[in-house]
Amino acid sequence: MGLSAVLAQVAILAVPVLAAIVFHEVAHGAVAYALGDPTAARHGRLTLNPLPHVDPVGTILLPALLMLAPLFLGTRPFIFGWARPVPVDFRRLRHPRRDTVLVALAGVATNLLLAAASALVLAALPRAHSADSILHALRLMASASIQINCVLAVFNVLPIPPLDGGRVLAALLPAPAARVLAAVEGLGYVVLLLVLLDTDLLASLVHPLVMLFFGLGR
Repeated sequence: MGLSAVLAQVAILAVPVLAAIVFHEVAHGAVAYALGDPTAARHGRLTLNPLPHVDPVGTILLPALLMLAPLFLGTRPFIFGWARPVPVDFRRLRHPRRDTVLVALAGVATNLLLAAASALVLAALPRAHSADSILHALRLMASASIQINCVLAVFNVLPIPPLDGGRVLAALLPAPAARVLAAVEGLGYVVLLLVLLDTDLLASLVHPLVMLFFGLGR
């Protein structure tokens, strides 16, 4: 694949990736603010301006490496990344255990809403007669947005700390078990790597959800 084709694919993927991760993080902060914790607002993170949410590795380095991979390895273009986590002081929530669940699930719910909105856009757009048209690019972008938001929603709901699903699990467990889970949070990244690299669990969970939204898009 030539450089121009790769850059075109990156342009189509970059916008939905950036929107998905920024909206995800802002949703955490907005719900936390509504439930009594102003930490995200005080740090200027309740904004859709992507700059405050940029993570050097997850927003710049990793996507850049994935962008260059097709040029050197001949792989399919694929971009994935994450933003800086929005700061939340769970102790300041009015009902810490219940509200922690709501804050954690806010990002996942936002990604599902974005996937649904992208499906509706896809359904509203007429089919393009040319592969070089703007209409065709918009349809590809809407399709990419469905897949990206489904991946982020499913990935983050896995019950492994420090993911959102891990925070939900910690909030639902009895206090002693929750403390043990918090103590081993650092091992969560190792578990995630094993799950993602050695199994097809994520793909198996994402596929039915993606098909559901593509059905809506049709």
